[in-house]
Amino acid sequence: MRANVEFHFDFGSPNAYLAHRVVPEIEARTGVAFAYVPVLLGGVFKLTGNASPAVTLQGIRNKPEYQRLEMKRFLEEHGIADFVVNPHFPVNTLRIMRGAVVAQHAGFAPAYIDAVFHHMWAVPKKMDEPDVIRAALAESGLDAAAILTGTEDPAVKSELLENTQRSVDRGVFGSPSFFVGDELYFGKDRLRDVEAEILRQSNA
Repeated sequence: MRANVEFHFDFGSPNAYLAHRVVPEIEARTGVAFAYVPVLLGGVFKLTGNASPAVTLQGIRNKPEYQRLEMKRFLEEHGIADFVVNPHFPVNTLRIMRGAVVAQHAGFAPAYIDAVFHHMWAVPKKMDEPDVIRAALAESGLDAAAILTGTEDPAVKSELLENTQRSVDRGVFGSPSFFVGDELYFGKDRLRDVEAEILRQSNA
C-alpha cells in the first residue's frame, strides 16, 4: 500500500520552491508521487493569525542570521545553485496561484508549476503583474492567454479559496506543508521526516 502524499504550496514561499526542487529526489527513492495542492498563503496567514518570517523575525537578534546559515546548508546539501532571492518580495501570488488551479484542470500542472517557480526564484520577476506573468509563461512555452483567462473563472477562484480553507482546517499554518496520509509536516527541513513516513506507511 503506497502512502498518499500532498504538498500544500504557494509560489510566494522561497522554502516552497526549495522543497519543490527536492521533491523529485524523494519521489525517485520512494516511488510515490506528491500531489501538489495550491493554496493562498496570505489566506492561510489570515485564517491562522500567522505572518511571514520577514515580519515575525524583525528585531530578533541572531535568529535571522541562523536561518540564512540553514538556507546555505540546504542549498549545498541538495546542489541547488540557481536560487535567487526575489527582489520584488513579497509578491502577490493570487493570480499565479489561480493559474495553478487552471493548469491542474487542463492537465499541465507540472510544467506550469516548474515554470512559475523558475520565474519566481531562479530568474526572479515581479510575478504579480499581468504583463510580466504573460511574458514569463510564454517564454516557458505555455498558453499564457488561456491561463490568464482561466484565472478569472469563478469556479477557479472558489477552488483556490476552498483549498486554502481545507488546508487550514487540517492544521496547516504556512508553506511548504506536507501531508503523508493524515500526518502533517511543515517546512523544507522536515523532508527527511516526510520521506521516512512515506516509507513507513508504504510498508505497513
